[in-house]
Amino acid sequence: MEFFELIEKRYSVRRFLDQDVPDSDLAKMIKASGMAPSGKNFQNWHFVVIKNKEIIKKMGDTIIDRIEGVSKRLPEDQAQNFRKFSKFATFFTGAPVLVAVYAGEYIPEGYVELVESKDDQANIDRLTDANPGVQGIGGAIEQMILAAFDLGYGACWMTSPNNSALELEKLIDFKKDKFKLVALVPIGKPDGERRSPAKMDLTEIMTLIK
Repeated sequence: MEFFELIEKRYSVRRFLDQDVPDSDLAKMIKASGMAPSGKNFQNWHFVVIKNKEIIKKMGDTIIDRIEGVSKRLPEDQAQNFRKFSKFATFFTGAPVLVAVYAGEYIPEGYVELVESKDDQANIDRLTDANPGVQGIGGAIEQMILAAFDLGYGACWMTSPNNSALELEKLIDFKKDKFKLVALVPIGKPDGERRSPAKMDLTEIMTLIK
């Protein structure tokens, strides 16, 4: 598929067929992720590919339990809304493959120097707010999803499960020094098709300065 056709037709998939995704195709997707740009070519990413259905189900159950536990400490109207959030954070349990995306520690260029020179805190905050380490992770996830779509699969970029990240990390049991879970990406054959949602017009997102 041509590149611009690919990015125009891509859409987030939340319902999947019960069909296996060959390891060879998964390897292509992860390789695409690893080709993404990153600050200082730091490549501060790691991808845990989970095909074990029992683990995937336990992850979903963990999120539901976590949401229920938090809801019990909230006013009832707020608790009801938060409980409804469960389905948006756990639909990955219907996918044959789940990629857990981990990010390693990344210290922005100039951060140490700004701190040691006692620079204005506003400048330091602006540097860390930009979060260049996670920007690289975003590029890697996008390339994974585009590769999946090009190979005939669907995927969805999920950060909502991060409300249970500590519990999920224990369940996945992946350990790499200073790496943390930052996103989940379910992958599989789409169950049905739909169009990509409307995007903002170019005039709304582009400012040209000559």
